[in-house]
Amino acid sequence: MITPKYALLSLTALLGALCAPARATVKIVEFKPSAASPQAIGTSITWTAKATDTDTSQVTFQFSVAPPRGKLAVVRNYNAGTHKGSVWTARNLIWAPTTIEGVYQLQITAQDFTTGASDSRTVAFRVTPLATGSTPVVVATANPLVALFGAPSCPAGSSMRVSFQPASGEVPAVTTNWVKCHPPATMNFEIAGMYASTAYNMFSQTDTAGSMVNGPPVSFTTGALPSEITFPSIQMHVKAGANTDTNDWMVLHGLIALGHVTQYPQVVTDLNGKFLWYYVQPGAGGLLTRPVQGGGFLAIQSGAGWDVNVQANQIARQIDLAGNVLHETNTGILQRQLMALGDKNAGPCSAITAPVVGSACLGGLHHEVTQSFPNGYTALLADIEKIYPPGTQGDTSGLPVDIIGDVIIVLDENWQAIWYFDAFEHAMGPPQLDIQRPAVLGETCVAKQGGCPPVYLLGPGVAKQAHDWLHANSVYYWPAPQNGTSAGDIIWSSRHQDWVMRVNYQDTKGTGDIMWRLGPCGDFTFNNTNNDPWPWNSHQHEVAMENNGAGPLSLFDNGNTRVSPASGSHSSTGCILGTGSGHSRGMALDLDETHMQVTPVISQDLGVFSNAMGSAQMLEDGNFFFAAPFVVKTLNKTVSYAIELYPTAGTVNGTQVLNQEATEGYRGWQFPSMYAPPIS
Repeated sequence: MITPKYALLSLTALLGALCAPARATVKIVEFKPSAASPQAIGTSITWTAKATDTDTSQVTFQFSVAPPRGKLAVVRNYNAGTHKGSVWTARNLIWAPTTIEGVYQLQITAQDFTTGASDSRTVAFRVTPLATGSTPVVVATANPLVALFGAPSCPAGSSMRVSFQPASGEVPAVTTNWVKCHPPATMNFEIAGMYASTAYNMFSQTDTAGSMVNGPPVSFTTGALPSEITFPSIQMHVKAGANTDTNDWMVLHGLIALGHVTQYPQVVTDLNGKFLWYYVQPGAGGLLTRPVQGGGFLAIQSGAGWDVNVQANQIARQIDLAGNVLHETNTGILQRQLMALGDKNAGPCSAITAPVVGSACLGGLHHEVTQSFPNGYTALLADIEKIYPPGTQGDTSGLPVDIIGDVIIVLDENWQAIWYFDAFEHAMGPPQLDIQRPAVLGETCVAKQGGCPPVYLLGPGVAKQAHDWLHANSVYYWPAPQNGTSAGDIIWSSRHQDWVMRVNYQDTKGTGDIMWRLGPCGDFTFNNTNNDPWPWNSHQHEVAMENNGAGPLSLFDNGNTRVSPASGSHSSTGCILGTGSGHSRGMALDLDETHMQVTPVISQDLGVFSNAMGSAQMLEDGNFFFAAPFVVKTLNKTVSYAIELYPTAGTVNGTQVLNQEATEGYRGWQFPSMYAPPIS
């Protein structure tokens, strides 16, 4: 589906350079920092940029940064500026270098993608070290629970990390990830996972050929939780005990604000519900999708992409532990990059004024940004709308039908799109997807409907409701070999088809074909060892192969189809009718691709029904963690539960050995430190 020829096409050449007006020019007229060079490591610096364009088309701006003796890397990909007359102003970039001192190169590029005209300017900026002598230095950041630790240089070939612990010794010491020494520059670490208003002792540890040397200790006292931020109440329903995995002593609550007005921060707590870290999402809404190995997070956030009239779910970001943006892309540039790769369905929705059969566009990002892929690659999900003929998926309006599908986008280490899977390109019927197979429970969407992506193609001449066909919600890179290769494939979850599917990815060389579909009426049989009357998953979330791909396959079984009424039109595929009642389940399955059979390892009723969201995880000691994050407790109160299960030997059940309640959420995980989150 993707060839090297398309992959090498220039976006400029593809999108209009050949028809540029004569002498159309773009010129950078301003690129400056809020504070003059030099500044110390950790200082937040706001960069402003302006450009002029002799054409009237939109100008976009890209910010790139090269560390000392390093290569330029994109921090913010092309995003539209605002204009007054012929002067275009970029959205400000807040840049906070936290790793190494020296001379950085910062580059701004302005481009008019209609004419192809562009201009760049590069500015040098010197960053000075925190540690200037033989003693480490630790300073506060804007987040009172995150510190910046600077240590003197260490020998080439060695590695350094930092150990930190409350002075009281109330919890064991935590260590950061190892970082290779880069003399003569100093070593710098963000320290996160600390209690508020608490004195800590911390020191560096240097490993040279297996010989460990501790640096001198320094002390640091964290700040108080900000009074202007409303933190969630954490209630303990099951406290940690003898069978709880106390090594994974941190719990991430990825909170959202759908059922309430208050915008809560994302939080990490200990096993007793005491806060260790928080992050406030900018603007309204947004999802913290995954933690990152070594520290930091991936997120979908609101803000303007290339269409200034659209804000919801337009931005994907990687942030560090202090909340500084490391990488950012947006729907506008992704639309252009996907078209350059050959996806004819992924253009901008604003370009379609009167949808007809065949019209299609990419609307917004949703559910997933993950870095589980090798080579530092990142994958994300976006929705695509496409207009189909009357009667598609059983629509009875007599009008063309808006079908909402999905695209998986893989970005390289520089956050440029290099591969995609567009579900509409694989909708020719079994064993692929079937465009005539509607959502299992007949889910539909209208504009601005909760739980739906942005909807743009509804209007005169189109059926009043869009069919939410797939509703993908997770992407996982599975390093399982195939056909004698060592390359991996993609496992993705489709909520509205009740299916988990394997896509031929083969480390960007794959066809994108669907290799199997796991779930009711799919390609596997269920080895129902516990005689479950409804053994399959339905409307599941956050699917992954545990143990670095060896299995089992874990998932959060929301169970919407299973608990739906057993009569009526809810099961439009005719596969399996619901039972009319029940709870969500934590599930793990052994997967046998040779015999196309799955066998339950864990299939535990969690005692609550989460009709949306959720995550699943196998812990280091063999316990399982499940987030049931969208449970309607009362008419006006939706809550989340972070649950750890201790498996009962010889059964598919387990006992709850931890249960924390918070406000409604999206996902959650349990891990030993902010630097070692799960990779699945």
